[in-house]
Amino acid sequence: MKIGIVCYPTFGGSGVVATELGKALAKEGHEVHFITYKQPTRLDFLSENLFYHEVDIKSYPLFEHAPYELALASKMVNVVKFEELDVLHVHYAIPHASAAYMAKQILKTQRIEIPVVTTLHGTDITLVGKDPSYEPVVTFSINQSDGVTAVSEDLKRATYDHFDIQNGIQVIPNFIDLDRFKKQRKEHFKKAICPDDEKLLVHTSNFRKVKRVEDVIRVFYEVRKVVPAKLLLVGDGPERDKMERLCRELGTCEDTRFLGKLDAVEEVLSVADLFLIPSEKESFGLAALEAMACEVPVLSSDAGGIPELNIDGVTGFACKVGDIEGMTEKALHILSDENLPAFKKRALARAKEFDVSNILPRYEEFYKKTIDKTLSLSK
Repeated sequence: MKIGIVCYPTFGGSGVVATELGKALAKEGHEVHFITYKQPTRLDFLSENLFYHEVDIKSYPLFEHAPYELALASKMVNVVKFEELDVLHVHYAIPHASAAYMAKQILKTQRIEIPVVTTLHGTDITLVGKDPSYEPVVTFSINQSDGVTAVSEDLKRATYDHFDIQNGIQVIPNFIDLDRFKKQRKEHFKKAICPDDEKLLVHTSNFRKVKRVEDVIRVFYEVRKVVPAKLLLVGDGPERDKMERLCRELGTCEDTRFLGKLDAVEEVLSVADLFLIPSEKESFGLAALEAMACEVPVLSSDAGGIPELNIDGVTGFACKVGDIEGMTEKALHILSDENLPAFKKRALARAKEFDVSNILPRYEEFYKKTIDKTLSLSK
């Protein structure tokens, strides 16, 4: 198949999943064309089956903001037409699904039928999409898509609850490349961070309020009272300065390191004992899956789709949002020398269920079904 993939080219979950999906499809022999405004962060190589088409966004004095959606739709039309794509797969509803609808209608006037698959990732539905300014367009775009997928059952329910969706939604979960995300021998790194064999806690995020990084630091503060421990915070964002001040207030600075954005996060996860993800909202929890693939148990909130991944009492624990006391208790339970090995083993076993080799065929099947349905309706 010739597949066009439209996504945000950033560190965000939707962009990461879209890029990794495209790379996996290319390895299987499909021709994959990325269409976005800059090369995706995870698109770190190009093969004979991978192509990148940059959306040219021109600025005119008439426009206060460059009309990205129009430029994107035009680029989709050109790529579909001249590369003879079989399907367009757009990740994140806003503005990709609406731009795809516009491109589809333009191509119809040229007697070209292109099926559009829309994947919903989370905040495009639970946050941005619910804004009255965008809701009518989001609803229309989802209903006009030829196929719709969501990354968790919870996100599927939320979409039906908050929008008047008449279209079917198929759940295809996020996935992991176990060739990349696996425990590496980094004993020297662990020794440098934890010279006295302290337990190592890790959190990765974009440091937005919804991620509740403050809860991570407060749980660590309580855990550190009981067992020697260190904390690594990976990522950056609007809450970082506030979190650094909190560490100073709590006196945990010498045991806490802010590492900023890292490409090779798997190297940090390889030496971790516990991963914390206390988010207020999380459609799936891709960061938690990456940790589990590196044999790290997860302490999470019970928000959104996280409990579908992190099985309470098995791969870690899922606590109520903001329950610092409960999270501290569960963290100490996991970190005990008698419990930690079993949690690590079960975390890896669960991650293997989401290996890309298990999830990729579900996307391939969904593409084929959507293409066949679109072609039959056009006759």
